Parts: sequence; C-alpha cells; structure tokens
Amino acid sequence: MQEAQNTGVVKDAYAAFGRNDVPGILATLDDAIVWKAVIGAGPQVPTSGERRGKPAVADFFKILGEAFQFERFEPRQFVAQGDTVVALGSYAARTSTGKRIESEWVMVFEFRNGKISQFQEFTDSAALNAAFATTTAAAV
Repeated sequence: MQEAQNTGVVKDAYAAFGRNDVPGILATLDDAIVWKAVIGAGPQVPTSGERRGKPAVADFFKILGEAFQFERFEPRQFVAQGDTVVALGSYAARTSTGKRIESEWVMVFEFRNGKISQFQEFTDSAALNAAFATTTAAAV
C-alpha cells in the first residue's frame, strides 16, 4: 500500500507541475527536502546544483520556468518499492539560449512520512550542457 500512496504523491507533484502550480509541488515535499539536479550539468546550466529546503526548491522552479519552455513533458512509467518511487519519461523544450533540447529522463523520489524527502534527476547531461553553452570552440 505504501508504494501506491507514494506513487500517488509523485503523480500529484507532476500534475501540479503541469499546471505551473509551484505551491502544489511544494506541498508534496518534506520541509528538509534535498533536491539534486542533473549530475554532470555544468555551471552554465541555470538549474544545476543541489538545493535544500522548500524555499530553495521554490527558487529552482522559478529558475526552471525562466530557463525552459517545455513543448512536451511526459512521465510515462512509475516503479515503486518501499520508500522509493522511480519515474521514467521524456521531455522536449526550448531553452533561454534559444536552443532546443529533447531527452529521456529518470527521476528518483525518496519518501519520509508520506512526503518527498529527496529528489534526483538523471537525463542527457551532455545535451543539457550543450543547450546552455554560450561559446563554441574554435576550429583547428
């Protein structure tokens, strides 16, 4: 039963994201949330880095809204075991640099007392870094 409840919380968070309802997303989070952005995302990626606590995650979503215009965001599959829910999906977006990015993703949610206590995203970090690159290497 715990897996079904946790999966429902994750689905609620995605539904809130689809409505651009940041308070709705924050309501699914533990006050001491640890939010880990894509490992391998460079410093030029506005959403890179780890954040702790709801205010920092609210800031993440503000930055996300400024940096990405999503054309498609599709969570497609959920796998739950104990206090962990793994979501698999894909997205396509235009970035604030004007570049388009499209990728499959895996998002891992850890739970404590019915709330999301930790988040980690895995996606194509090379494509993400390239989408926010501001200079190109000179041809040799």
